[in-house]
Amino acid sequence: MPSYTRDMRAQSSSFDVARIVDELRGMIGVRARKAYQPHYEQVVLRLNQKGKPSTDLVIVRGKRIYLSQRDRPMPTNPSPFAMKLRKHLSNSRLIEVNQLGFDRVISLTFEHGRGRLKLIIELFRDGNVLLLDDKDVIIQPLTHAKYASRSLKSGENYTPPPATVDPRNLNQAELDELLDSSDHSLIRTLAARVNLGRIYGNAIATSAGIELDEPANSLDEEQRKDLGGSMKKLLAELANGDCSYLWFTDIKSLDAWKEAADNPMARDSASVEIEEFSPIALPFMNTELMVEIDSLSGAYDAIFGTHDAIAYIRREEEKLAAAGEDEEEQRAKLNRRAEQQKSAITRFESQAVLTQELAKSIQDNWTHVDNLLSQVNSFIEADSWQALESKTGEIVWIDRVEPAKRTILARLPDEDNEPGASVTLHIEKSVHQNAQQYFEQARTLKDKAKGARTALERTENAAAKEEARRKKDAAAGKVRIAKRSKRFWFEKHRWGILSDGRLVVGGRDAKGNDTIVRKYLKST
Repeated sequence: MPSYTRDMRAQSSSFDVARIVDELRGMIGVRARKAYQPHYEQVVLRLNQKGKPSTDLVIVRGKRIYLSQRDRPMPTNPSPFAMKLRKHLSNSRLIEVNQLGFDRVISLTFEHGRGRLKLIIELFRDGNVLLLDDKDVIIQPLTHAKYASRSLKSGENYTPPPATVDPRNLNQAELDELLDSSDHSLIRTLAARVNLGRIYGNAIATSAGIELDEPANSLDEEQRKDLGGSMKKLLAELANGDCSYLWFTDIKSLDAWKEAADNPMARDSASVEIEEFSPIALPFMNTELMVEIDSLSGAYDAIFGTHDAIAYIRREEEKLAAAGEDEEEQRAKLNRRAEQQKSAITRFESQAVLTQELAKSIQDNWTHVDNLLSQVNSFIEADSWQALESKTGEIVWIDRVEPAKRTILARLPDEDNEPGASVTLHIEKSVHQNAQQYFEQARTLKDKAKGARTALERTENAAAKEEARRKKDAAAGKVRIAKRSKRFWFEKHRWGILSDGRLVVGGRDAKGNDTIVRKYLKST
């Protein structure tokens, strides 16, 4: 029987969300203190529980949400979204935690003296975090988004995503109906139509002893009953379980994990060998490589905690990497700008020549243009613009009329006295005035070409200076270092980053150690 295991970086399933919601309900009564956004993909809400260390609610956009007590560096200056969360949620009390249906959406309700607020965490697609008021109006989303059926913008009423099937509410008849109406395999039907996902669809089918690739609509009555019973059993384990499970790649890595029970750093090193995790025991996984863990939050923290805890450092490294690319980008930018300016010069000059030639042609065909203007004016005075417009197809010297602008698109005669070049003529202006208008347009285009040439000279000079500086630095063996706008607080002290991403900080003397302890190791 084939099996399906989850990519360890994939999004949480509805099963995972259901268990996390149960665990978060154990935090009801805690107070929200501060909010941070250490990385564009991550929001951290610091929660304080009386008499206990502060706990971080870690939200990784579109992927996972869990509780952690890891140390994590945070930005000194909060992002605008973090500031908005602080303004509305600081010192508020968590009073309710819900999963919307069986979707990957969590609603956290907070209360303080000014009323109630909700924090909505969406863990599907690219994910989102939204702050709502007591009427479910969006105060601020992490990311503005617009979908076919809903809009996630400040000031809009929050609309949840379209509801999906909740397998916890399915009876046998409804399950049979879903199976009968499916043209796909059992695993695809359980994953998508029954909303179980492949991991838990696999677990249910395996417990029922049914092949995953069996056509869903071909199951007999006994198989369907076994499938329904297996689903109820696993859903009951999800609802009533109070632990989660990890599976390792081999016995050696499992033993290393167990031996590191009192050594967080060693545990983090051993966690790289975790193959799968789940809030329920998965029957298709090897039980000899399985270990029980207190919570699903603990599982998330074991697998992703180190990566998520250094989110701020990763963000700063990304900024430095981007800054290091600035020199090459600057050169490419100057080259692109020069090409665009050369193209603009050619375009302006060619348009100026053409426009000037049209002005001369109007003058050269003075009699023709004058007669045409006179006839058009006489026709309009005798009849109307609408009548003239209806006859344009019969008049070879007029292509189009514009009553609102009081202009006509007329043809000038060529060398064979046949309709040639098109010009726009204002019927209330003389031949000279119409020609003069084209001359003025030509002068404007020449001025634009001149301005573009001046801009091109500046661009080429800037590129030459940049290239000369680069060659001079290369000849002198200089390395250009990207400038940083700010420094980390710990750079005043002795510091280093271990291979597992942990930050080690020490004072330069006893006074420095005392400063670190007093200023940075206090609970927040």
